[in-house]
Amino acid sequence: MLRLTRAIEFSASLRLHCPDLSEEENCRFFGPAVRHHGHNYRLEVTVRGEPDAVTGMVMDLKDLNELLEREIMTRFDHRDLNGDTPYFEKQLPTLENLALVIRGILRKVLPAGMLDRVRVFEDSDLWVDVSESEEGA
Repeated sequence: MLRLTRAIEFSASLRLHCPDLSEEENCRFFGPAVRHHGHNYRLEVTVRGEPDAVTGMVMDLKDLNELLEREIMTRFDHRDLNGDTPYFEKQLPTLENLALVIRGILRKVLPAGMLDRVRVFEDSDLWVDVSESEEGA
């Protein structure tokens, strides 16, 4: 079993604000992130499998690049996560929730069992991992 990781970057804006909380509570929980701001995210997608006997590849990189462009970049790059996407109508666009949303999207378009991990960086020193092997999937 081999793992292949492809990284892409996209920019998106967001605001962490829960309508059920007072402004004071929102500021206490989310600090400066309560105001509209943006991040340059780095997404690493790891797929797993046995290399093809003919090509020697777990997955054709051209296919993976096209998939990430179609499924991730068109949905999130230069978008307002709160207002331009349907994913955060009922949940906050935290880094954790963004990673889970991306995993859900990729699970639907990759062959069953091929997705191994989604890692989303908000900054060089802050990221979230969602690993399929830990989920038992």
